Amino acid sequence: MSKMLSHLGLAVRAGKLVTGDELVLKGIRSSEARLVVIAADASPNTVKKFRDKCRTYKIPLIIGFDRERLGSSVGKPERVVLALTDQGFADMIAKEIENTSEVEYIE
Repeated sequence: MSKMLSHLGLAVRAGKLVTGDELVLKGIRSSEARLVVIAADASPNTVKKFRDKCRTYKIPLIIGFDRERLGSSVGKPERVVLALTDQGFADMIAKEIENTSEVEYIE
């Protein structure tokens, strides 16, 4: 498992990560979200929706991994979208992205 996925699990245990469409959208709109992660196998509509919202609210977006790996990293079944609500965790994961070849898109 990559360090980035390990950091996502750590963020969950610290209570600094939200999952699911509605909670992530709420976090983006309230500017609580510091970094959004979308599974590479998410539907094109989901990717467009979150890409547009993140661009509007100027929140960094990562598209990578698959829904099973994202879900297992946070101790839940399949997850398509996650949002980090702590700047320290967001910075830690953004730093790890440079070393991860499984991330397709960074904005």
